[in-house]
Amino acid sequence: MGKPTSNSRPRFWFDPRFAIGLVMVLAAITGVYFVVAGSDRTTAVYAARSALIIGDHIEAGDLAVSHVRLDGADGLYLTPGRLPSGGLIVTRTVAAGELIPAAAVGRKSGADLTSVVVEPTGSLAASIGPGTVVDVWSARQSDHAKFEPPVVLVGEAGVVRIVEPAGLVAANGRRSVEVLVPKSRVASVLEAIANGDAIAVVPVNEPLGE
Repeated sequence: MGKPTSNSRPRFWFDPRFAIGLVMVLAAITGVYFVVAGSDRTTAVYAARSALIIGDHIEAGDLAVSHVRLDGADGLYLTPGRLPSGGLIVTRTVAAGELIPAAAVGRKSGADLTSVVVEPTGSLAASIGPGTVVDVWSARQSDHAKFEPPVVLVGEAGVVRIVEPAGLVAANGRRSVEVLVPKSRVASVLEAIANGDAIAVVPVNEPLGE
């Protein structure tokens, strides 16, 4: 037998299609990685379990935690790291389920607000409830069964509760509304009530379809 020559050594076989397929697989894996990594970039933000009224004291146990993508807007909302151990005071009405804006809470409550109960002349909108932001309108009676054009008595007042009729006043079926109003407007509200003005409570930015 003759000795094998150098030309008889095995040759390395390379198929360009194999390289192209390998690159495509790697690209797919990389794309999936970045999609998953991007979806995990969420921030824990507090949300209101129920409607929060101005003056409410809130702590971590009173709130729900939602993980959302804020895309750099972290500073606009209340996060676990920004809630002190002693809690905070709600300074602006927050609807149930809403992410809590950082501007809606503080260490002091609005000392210039107080609650007043008003009885609307007509029926209440179904969307009005605790936490709803409303405008209180009034129309002064100018003559028998005639009223002047209505004006906004208090703008953007927070509803504390709905007072259901009871006892002798239950006959008219009207529900009263306890609202938070600036102390500077209390005299005007009491004057409208005493004069028998027509009063309406209208939700601000009421959702379409209601």
